[in-house]
Amino acid sequence: MCNLKLYALAGLAALALTTPAAAQDAPRWSFAIHGGAGVIERANLSPEQDAAYRAALTRALEAGAEVLRNGGEALDAVEAAIRLMEDDPLFNAGRGAVFTAAGRNELDAAVMNGSDLSAGAVAGLTTTRHPIAAARAVMEQSPHVMLIGTGADAFAASQGLEQVDPSFFFTERRWQGLVKFLTDNNLPIPERPAGAPPAPAAIADNDASAPPLNERKFGTVGAVALDSRGHLAAGTSTGGTTGKRWGRVGDVPVIGAGTYASNRDGCAVSATGDGEFYIRASVARDICSRIAHGATGQVAAQAEVDDALSLGGYGGVVVMDLQGRPAFAMTTSGMYRGRVSADQPAPDVAIYADEE
Repeated sequence: MCNLKLYALAGLAALALTTPAAAQDAPRWSFAIHGGAGVIERANLSPEQDAAYRAALTRALEAGAEVLRNGGEALDAVEAAIRLMEDDPLFNAGRGAVFTAAGRNELDAAVMNGSDLSAGAVAGLTTTRHPIAAARAVMEQSPHVMLIGTGADAFAASQGLEQVDPSFFFTERRWQGLVKFLTDNNLPIPERPAGAPPAPAAIADNDASAPPLNERKFGTVGAVALDSRGHLAAGTSTGGTTGKRWGRVGDVPVIGAGTYASNRDGCAVSATGDGEFYIRASVARDICSRIAHGATGQVAAQAEVDDALSLGGYGGVVVMDLQGRPAFAMTTSGMYRGRVSADQPAPDVAIYADEE
């Protein structure tokens, strides 16, 4: 009887040591997004535009949170949120993408899975509705990391991803932004794209469906996630920069520059900014390296964007660590951003740099 009692007590002690500790140590899901950084100031956004952006960010956060609170994977949450933002003309990705100097929308995206360092990227898409889905297909259904141009669109189509006419991505505000950019730089203005709606007589200054022309938003949407299994993921999607030429590709699809995730380093990053400088500074990978060597996410993020700024670049990043702590850093007056987690179930969104 004594021995049985001792075994029973030992079993209870073992249960006490494992069950509560495991529950306490189990990662709590967390999710954060950005919708681009730039010269985004209160004076430049009408109340209607401000409200529209906050609502759009909230919808994206809720899409990712829905996946994670139901036990889904970090990568699924990232894709769900970015798909919504790609379809929202407020953001410079997918349907709201800026135009090249030739009057085209050329789309880039990347995803990375922190659990095994697998990654996929696409650049220069013109017919794939959701570039983020194409990037994930490259990661999961091909032996490659990056595909570009017509080949990338053809691969996406072969994987059953929705293809659209290029006019699907047309928005009047982005077209007018291109016209202004080309005019200011004494460059020729291309013909209005085939399939685009007729030019309107005027656009209301407070049109909530469109950003102001002078916002200089560095065009990207992105998401980082930690799921309940303790896995990290990151994804980023963009239309690039207004008036880009010669097949320009920025940092977004360059793994380690605009997108990176690693459970080993305890970090997931999605960046938005001057891509040429972010590539040179390997911003996303360096943030993870700083965290792996003991820096907090906030310190690592701010130090890295400051380094990119020293080269001449502006922008911001969103970072997630293995404890589910999001961090936002920027060298601009604003960045569309938000966060939500198991411990903070109500989405929290912000636009301006001085918002907490």
